[in-house]
Amino acid sequence: MKIICIGRNYTEHIEELANEKPEEPVVFIKPDSAILPKEQDFYIPDFSKDVHYEVEVLVKIKKVGKHISEKFAHNYYDEIGLGIDFTARDLQSKLKEKGLPWEKAKGFDGAAVIGEWLPKTDFKDLNNINFSLLKNEREVQKGNTGLMLWKIDELVSYVSQFFMLKKGDVIFTGTPAGVGRIEANDYLSGVLEGRELFHLKVK
Repeated sequence: MKIICIGRNYTEHIEELANEKPEEPVVFIKPDSAILPKEQDFYIPDFSKDVHYEVEVLVKIKKVGKHISEKFAHNYYDEIGLGIDFTARDLQSKLKEKGLPWEKAKGFDGAAVIGEWLPKTDFKDLNNINFSLLKNEREVQKGNTGLMLWKIDELVSYVSQFFMLKKGDVIFTGTPAGVGRIEANDYLSGVLEGRELFHLKVK
């Protein structure tokens, strides 16, 4: 399976990191080894002193597709989820300054949290899904898929122009504003339309 991530898909998050607004989706990939095993704590890696949480709505691909038209993209997924794209921000900044790839800052072990999956039929409108991240029971991120620069079907179509999508692939659709640093003993939980889809402790 592939974990395909979209960066800079919410205007306020672009602004909080002082990035340029992209003309097309920013795409990067995490290896499947980045997935944090279920019920396992997240351990801050030794190589970073500034790991940030980024909560994101997820889409699970259900069948093979290539060069998918946007109008048919909805046929390629049935489940919506929530997760965290953990980022070693200090390492990412160093890599960006040198024009180097981000993989070491984004794809390290445990850097991809994938919560429970829900049928997309549970949602009246996929472009109006509320989600949030709580740290130590306090809301630190809040978003709605309606604020995405590129919506879910647009992303499925766009990504499929470059990578063949296969059953089980997961698309991380981008994070809203409010990203921040984690510390040992933090407790994180993700909520999608009132339902907690994941929780974890930071070590």
